[in-house]
Amino acid sequence: HLGSNYFTGKIPETFASLTSLKEFRISDNNFTGQIPDFIFRNWTNLEEIYMEGSGLSGPIPSINATLLNLTYIIISDLNGAETNFTQPLIDASLPKLDRLMLRSCNLIGEIPASFGTFTSIKILDLSFNRLSGKIRDELSNLDFEYLFLNGNNFNGSVPQWILETREKVDLSYNNFTNTGVSDCRQNSVNLFSSIARVNNTGIVPCLTSQITCPSEPLHFVHINCGGRKITVNGITYEADFGQAGTSTFYRSITNWAFSSTGTFLSDDRPDDVLDLESRQLSSNGGNELYTDARVSPSSLTYYAFCLANATYNVSLHFAEIQFTNGETYSSLGRRMFDIYIQGEREKQDFNIVVAAGGAGLSRVERFNANVTDGTLEIHFRWAGKGTTSLPERSIYGPLISGISIFNPVFKPGYKPPSKSGSGPLPKKVDRISTAAMAGIVAGATFATFLIVGIFWWNCCYKLDDEISDVLFGDEFQNGMELRKFSLVQIAKMTNNFKGEKLGEGGFGVVYKGYLRDLDTYVAVKRISKASKQGIKEYASEVKIISRSRHKNLVKLIGQCHEKGELILVYEFMANGSLDSHLFKGKTLLTWEVRFKIVQDLASALFYLHEEGDHCVLHRDIKASNIMLDSSFNAKLGDFGLARLVDHAKASQTTHLAGTMGYLAPECVSSGKASKESDVYSFGVVALEIACGRRSIEPKYEESQASLVAWVWSAYGSQRLPDVADPELCMNFDAKQMECLLMVGLWCVHPDQHLRPSIRQTIQVFNFEAPLPKLPGTR
Repeated sequence: HLGSNYFTGKIPETFASLTSLKEFRISDNNFTGQIPDFIFRNWTNLEEIYMEGSGLSGPIPSINATLLNLTYIIISDLNGAETNFTQPLIDASLPKLDRLMLRSCNLIGEIPASFGTFTSIKILDLSFNRLSGKIRDELSNLDFEYLFLNGNNFNGSVPQWILETREKVDLSYNNFTNTGVSDCRQNSVNLFSSIARVNNTGIVPCLTSQITCPSEPLHFVHINCGGRKITVNGITYEADFGQAGTSTFYRSITNWAFSSTGTFLSDDRPDDVLDLESRQLSSNGGNELYTDARVSPSSLTYYAFCLANATYNVSLHFAEIQFTNGETYSSLGRRMFDIYIQGEREKQDFNIVVAAGGAGLSRVERFNANVTDGTLEIHFRWAGKGTTSLPERSIYGPLISGISIFNPVFKPGYKPPSKSGSGPLPKKVDRISTAAMAGIVAGATFATFLIVGIFWWNCCYKLDDEISDVLFGDEFQNGMELRKFSLVQIAKMTNNFKGEKLGEGGFGVVYKGYLRDLDTYVAVKRISKASKQGIKEYASEVKIISRSRHKNLVKLIGQCHEKGELILVYEFMANGSLDSHLFKGKTLLTWEVRFKIVQDLASALFYLHEEGDHCVLHRDIKASNIMLDSSFNAKLGDFGLARLVDHAKASQTTHLAGTMGYLAPECVSSGKASKESDVYSFGVVALEIACGRRSIEPKYEESQASLVAWVWSAYGSQRLPDVADPELCMNFDAKQMECLLMVGLWCVHPDQHLRPSIRQTIQVFNFEAPLPKLPGTR
């Protein structure tokens, strides 16, 4: 038994001589190379083989020898070459074979008719492969209890013998042309998404005859996975506490469903219990959302439908409630699984305990998901990694406590501005008065238009040409993917610039707008005409953001430069800027939200500094330029002062720009910005988040006016915990608070060469590296 270790390398050839071996278990390791042929050739006494998530590669060697005692063949998640299943994989007598599980093993071809002779098999799992063709009638000879053929490419009609069986069968996610029924389930057969969808769009066929979407599409889904209906922080989470089984499809009474697949192999319970309740969390007054969870042995999919097409915020709530903390036997387990959103793997080998910082602690993983056909799919899958029998048998597989899906631009009761405009109807005017006034007005208007028109033509069109020269040269056009809006379209979005103002400053005004064709709110930034510096900032912002794609950068949707106007259209950020919460009392940000904001900002800055073709120096990182969406995910915005530079020159470039209080001291003295100066600004923001104070506060005495100097002084006198934001009332993770303050001080080190890279800060935030050692004084 070598399972759940960190073994690497190939299986030694000397193992071929272990002819008396009865059990071979190497699951959850990091081996390399192919499965050795000698396993099924030399080990004639073999009874059980477990290779789930071992790291080994295919193909699976053929079994040609008679293995009289072999009962379990359990192999999953192979890398490398395919195994052709049409050529008999098993060409020998295996009279005691009880469980054959070849899940996610790159199997191709059809199931041969000869497979029907293995009548001793009780569990047959060939899920998540690329098997194709029709399911042969010869398989009806199998005396199985569980049959998992989900996640393949089987076609034709579902055989009648499967529809009539009372055993557990899962045929979800296949390409059948006809299932023979109009539902997603028949007896104990799971048929969810078993029919091929045209272009893989729209509601799955098995649901189309069962539901009728409302005329007004839906904009949110909240599910208390494994629990009853609850309300948390004003949000009502629907109940999801029904018993699931090995091949389950369940549809709620609203607009979501789930499909659960697999069976726990290590216990003798007749039915797997797939919803859990943590008495420990309940008794300790824990958040109700995390006291229950749904767990699955192999694959769990939540499916939302009848949604409005939009970009959604997806929040997945986790808490490990089957393990404990400390150094007890119950703390040794390790759960790992993959997370897919809309078919794309977002997290591999996700470990709740590691992500949350311990068992029983909550963790929210946030994602953005584009819905284009009214449906959204969230899939959790176990890929053979992690322990399976600690602290007791069958503790493994995906576990989820709650799901929140929300369209951030949705506002109940909102009606977009009408095409005919808005405002009161004009009053009736006396015909004589109108006629008399017409001549006067016409003459004055003509003279005014003549003068203004000459000035406008000379200034505005000249300005448009100047902008075009900056923006639309050959070098800039390469890679630009932005919508070009007309001024008329912008006026409609903003009710002719009379709508709600989101912000105002020296740059101009930001309005809340409504983009009809996307059915979404937007932020419309109308840049001031006060100086030509506006042209440079506008060009810089368009140039840089159009090349940048990252979840923690504010998305630029389009732009308009017409008739002297400079306008940018961004995604709408429902919770405004960070400074409005920290310093203006909009809301009190919890510690969990604050620490996540810093991590989001670090992720954005790492992308700008390290991951693009060029290094992007933002040069104006500050709390007012950090925007928060409806789920308080942080996104860095305002790239008006940003510059693209070569990576090799990123530490010695560009002229002075930025905001006092966030500027690195070397910027002030030398007039130059660099990656290190961006890191300094990041450090100031980190300290602001931890302390709840502005970088410069004139109301305090001189020794405390500078946040950086004040925090460093507290650190030098071993009073660092005293600087934590008093508004938090000590409701924070002390270890995370210390981490944030120390990283903040590291980033604002007066010697730019002793500051960390943004990569190093991320490692410390993730507790993958130790806290820095800093001098007691600056």
